[in-house]
Parts: sequence; C-alpha cells; structure tokens
Amino acid sequence: MNPLAVVLGSTGYIGGRLVPRLLDAGYDVRVLVRHANKLRDVPWAAGVDVMIGDLEDVDSLRQAFAGADAIYYLVHSMGPSGERSFEETERLCAGNVARAATDAGAERIIYLGGLHPEGTELSRHLRSRKEVGDILLSSPVPAVVLQAGVVIGSGSASFEMIRQLTEVLPLMVAPRWVRNKVQPIAIRDVLHYLVAAAGLPASLNRTFDLGGPDVLRYDEMMNGYAAEAGLRRRPVISLPVLTPWLASQWVNLVTPIPRSLAVPLIGSLQQNCVVGEQDIHRYIDPPEAGLLGYRESLRLALAREAAGEVETSWQNSSVRGAPSDPLPSDPQWAGHLVYQDNQEQATTATPQQLWQVIEGIGGDNGWYSFPLAWSVRGWMDKIVGGVGLRRGRVSPTRLNTGDALDFWRVEQIDRGSLLRLRAEMKVPGRAWLEMRAEEAEGGALYRQRAVFFPKGLGGRLYWLAVLPFHGVIFKGMANRIAAAAASMADDDPALP
Repeated sequence: MNPLAVVLGSTGYIGGRLVPRLLDAGYDVRVLVRHANKLRDVPWAAGVDVMIGDLEDVDSLRQAFAGADAIYYLVHSMGPSGERSFEETERLCAGNVARAATDAGAERIIYLGGLHPEGTELSRHLRSRKEVGDILLSSPVPAVVLQAGVVIGSGSASFEMIRQLTEVLPLMVAPRWVRNKVQPIAIRDVLHYLVAAAGLPASLNRTFDLGGPDVLRYDEMMNGYAAEAGLRRRPVISLPVLTPWLASQWVNLVTPIPRSLAVPLIGSLQQNCVVGEQDIHRYIDPPEAGLLGYRESLRLALAREAAGEVETSWQNSSVRGAPSDPLPSDPQWAGHLVYQDNQEQATTATPQQLWQVIEGIGGDNGWYSFPLAWSVRGWMDKIVGGVGLRRGRVSPTRLNTGDALDFWRVEQIDRGSLLRLRAEMKVPGRAWLEMRAEEAEGGALYRQRAVFFPKGLGGRLYWLAVLPFHGVIFKGMANRIAAAAASMADDDPALP
C-alpha cells in the first residue's frame, strides 16, 4: 500500500507542481479544495483523491487527514478575510491544521515558510509565516518547516517581479533594500526537498533553511536577468526615503504584480535573507545534478516560458477579496437587481473557428474593442490595488477553468461553445462576461452577455457611469470577434 500525502494548496504555484511529483514518487495523493471545478482541467486531477473543505473548517480537515502519512501545508493568506486580518486567518488555519492532524493520527506535517534572519524585526507577512511554523512545530504531530527565500522559476511571482522591473525600467531608483543580500533558490530544487521531506525520520521536529548556491544583492539579481535576457545593464540608484509601502505601490504600477502580492514580496527583502544553516543535507542529498545557480535558473525559466511550458503561475493564485461565487442561474435572479448587456453577431466562420478566437481572447491578443478604454480601466484598477489588465494569461491559445485572464477569472469553459469569465477587478458589485459560439445557417453565431449584480447605491451609479461606453465597447467587441473569425475562415476555409 502506498503512503498517503495530503496537499493543502494544490491549486497554488508550488502545490500545483508538487502533486504530480509526489505521484511520480509513488505516493497516493489527496487534495483539499474549496471548489472542485478549479481542478477540472488539471492534468493530474484524475490521479488524486479530491475532497471539498476549508482550512477554517476543522471537521473537513479531519476527514481529509484520515490515514495521512504526510500533510503538506502550502497555503498563505495574502490579505484580510472578512473581518479578520490575514495574521488572524493564518493563526486560525494553522491551529486548525495542527488540531485536525493530531485527531486524525497523521504522521508528519511539512510546511513551506519564508527564509528570514534571526533577531531582527520582520515584516508582517514574514512574521506571520514564522508564527505559522511555530504553531505547527508546537503540535503533537512532528513537523518539518522548510524556509526558502526568493524562488526562481517560470511563472513564479519573484521571477516575474525581477523580469518586469528589469525590462520596464532602463534606470531604477530603488529603496535601499536592493543592496541587501538574498539567496535565491530554483523552484526545481524547492520541489526536490519538499518531496524528500515526507521520508524524513519521524523524530525530526524543526526548521531547515533552503537556498541555492549563490548569494547576491537584489540589484545583482536584476542585472543577472538583464544579461540572460540580452538587455543592457541597468543602473540602480538606492535611496533611503522609499518605504516598503511606497515601493509596493511602485511595483504595483510598473509590473503585473498586484499590490496584495507586492507587499509580502517586498517585505521579505527588507533584511539580508541568506541561509543560516545547511543541516538539511544531513538528511536529504541535493539533487543529483546539484543545486541550480541563479543564472541557470533564469535560463531554464526563460526557456520554459518561450516554449509555452509554464506548469503553474502566480497569475492563477486566488485573489483575496475578489468575488469567488459562481454566476447564479437565471431563476435565482428573481427579486434581485441585475444589469445585462446582450450582443450577438453572425459570422461566415465555422463554430470551431469562432471558438478559436474566443479562447484566444485577452493577454497580448487584447479584447477586440476600444483598447484605450480597456487600458484605462486596467490602470484604474491597479491604482486602487486591484490586479489590473497586465496579469495576462498563461497560455496564448488555451484556457482552463480557474485560469486568470487579465482582470477576469475563467469560471466555466465548455470547450467549443461557452467561456464564462468572473470579474476580479475592483468593482462595486459582482460581474461576469459570457461568450458563446453556436452553429447557425451559413456559419456561426456569436453571443455575448455581460451580467452585473450591483452592490448598493455605488453599484448602481457605477453601471450608469459606464453605460455610455457599453455601446462602443461591447458591441464593437462582438463585431470584431465575429470579423476575426470570418477572416480566419477566409484565410483557411478548411481549418477544422
């Protein structure tokens, strides 16, 4: 009988990569998710036991942990949850996991925390992550807390921040933390230690520092990226007056990284963050090919992205505070104020050709109408701390359930016929955008529906304010999508 590993955070950047590696290593894997549809298009979903639950629900955790040999805790709260601060949420969830693991008789808890210096004042997020580790270490179930710093890999938030800052800014005026020492580690090596940690001796209950072979300043990391990407060296001027808060606003504006994610990333760079001990190698050998150096990690990440082989991405991480409830069915709208904009347009293209245009929407392909208006809306969202329009998409041609798409999230995709997007921009209400490809005489019919549930007076005023633009944006969008499909049909009538 194979050992059982339970993964909390399987839809995240690291968890989504860990699960298939645990399967390859011979583990049975169980994942706990709030919504099963987030795993609908994940290639490994059929090989795992999927359970529905929540870290704030101890009973669901007890059920998920039954028979567990190892529990992987890979969940981090980046923002407030309801009336609780993120620290309170982290504390509650860690306590629930420790209690449920004890009640279920689990063998081990493995937590991925943050590398941090001892004896110095930590940022709120690093302090909270350390507290989570302490809670798990104090439970009756043996725990291993792996502490990693900047993780470099295709799709990682740290890699994306380095890339965007380097590519966008020919000269960077930066806070003094760009001179701090950091010890980055490749995502490949983090996964190696995570998988091996499940086999550590049962008596171990401690932290381990993880880091790659290179110790660099952050400005050296930026210029290392410039060298690998074929860019000129970037002069970096450090100023003591830029606070972490101001720096996070700057990162929010000039990169796709939203403020909610920029704050913890920058907070982790406020002090020198290097490995204090390398005891992990007394128990786990490094990867057979050795630990990847920083520049080699960059080359691998760039090659993966160029080939479209990004396994998971920071873009698809859940956004705290963003609506997550699915679009209610039409009969449930009774008694609620709902605004809609409906458009349809015939095209000589086949439904399959029309679908190709629909599934390719967003990112570099844009939204087929009034680009300036979309850009302005994205910048407005960025200014108020939203995800903005530059989050883009992971694949240029394919979408999956749960994928981020600019300031939308793919809520439902019935490949070939329906794409439903849920808004994650800052908006006084809940909004969805649906696109359908239907068979019609002489070609296909494109149907488009925007649905908005306003929240209070602000929501009503918001809809009225943008109403004059809808005729231009939504109607133009429908016309151009249909035209793009027709053009595809003209170029290659035989295209399936």
